[in-house]
Amino acid sequence: MNLPVGAPGAAVVDLDAITANVRALHERSATAELMAVVKADGYGHGLLPAARAAQAGGATWLGTAQQPEAVALRDAGVAGRIFTWLHVPGNDFGAALTRDIDVGASAPWALDDIVTAARATGRTARVHLKADTGLGRNGAYGQDFLDLVAAARLHEAEGAVRVVGVWSHFAYADEPDHPTVRRQREVFEEAVRAVEAAGCELEVRHLANSAATLTNASVHYDLVRPGIAVYGLTPVPQLGGPEAYGLTPAMTVVARLSLVKRVPAGQGVSYGHAYLTPRETVLGLVPLGYADGIPRNATNVGPVSVQGVPNVVAGRVCMDQFVVDLGPDSTAREGDEVVLFGADPEGPSAQGWADATGTISYEIVTRIGPRVPRVYVGGHA
Repeated sequence: MNLPVGAPGAAVVDLDAITANVRALHERSATAELMAVVKADGYGHGLLPAARAAQAGGATWLGTAQQPEAVALRDAGVAGRIFTWLHVPGNDFGAALTRDIDVGASAPWALDDIVTAARATGRTARVHLKADTGLGRNGAYGQDFLDLVAAARLHEAEGAVRVVGVWSHFAYADEPDHPTVRRQREVFEEAVRAVEAAGCELEVRHLANSAATLTNASVHYDLVRPGIAVYGLTPVPQLGGPEAYGLTPAMTVVARLSLVKRVPAGQGVSYGHAYLTPRETVLGLVPLGYADGIPRNATNVGPVSVQGVPNVVAGRVCMDQFVVDLGPDSTAREGDEVVLFGADPEGPSAQGWADATGTISYEIVTRIGPRVPRVYVGGHA
């Protein structure tokens, strides 16, 4: 790959893969619109490039948890519907309303602040009320949701808000047969009926994340909200890899060897000598570490590929670097590329790193830090 000159490594993002992934997801949810979730800097892939690539694939909505990213999208000229939902008291809702951004409300304080902003700006806020249907996280629960609906209806009469959506989030969508999935669907539909009975005219009802978009057509409703699947990673690895769902991983993380040297048998490697060379061998130094998002607990287990040959991290991952035991017959040289993960089904993957370190692929891609430059291929970066 053509990495930036002098860069220790890079995250190469295939924008055409994002576009194709969105198309594949939309085919599975043809009766619903599609919101591509581009929060957390596009899951580490880059907010604006990911958003534009998703729209090229047919996404009619974009979603960000935090409002500054939604504002950044609009200020960069991104059109279409944008939705943002995770707020704290003191949030400047006026910045969203003046940019024609939909906002979520999960509690009375948020609705009050939205109304205050609507009055100050002269805009009618488009609001999505969130029901906690069983995740126990964001959203109004039980009677609190009904109280939130009643308050929103009063503000609708004033013209300060318009309730355009009801939404929620699954706890076990990645286990489609889990009993909570059906129960949350039932509670969600009860919430929708309550909002409609109150007189709100809804545009969208949305519950399906990536896993539900791929595995549960009964909850697609008017809008689906895939996140990780947009970037080509499976939300249900126990059921199938990306290829099983027509997805292609969009990010490939590559580094360059900065040092290659021969050492004797029994040489301790990296802090604490968590790895001892079993024979005379060649070590390669990879100049990426936990400051760049490489999990520190990948010690002795993180999968990599050097010269197309599978390998793993040797010894403890450091802040800026880790070591690979290349074997006694290695012909590797400084500057050779090391693939940490990517789209090659035969090579190391983000899911492989997740399995090795006890986490999920979402964390692996989102934790790649700003010291690792993003290099975009395809699309209109």
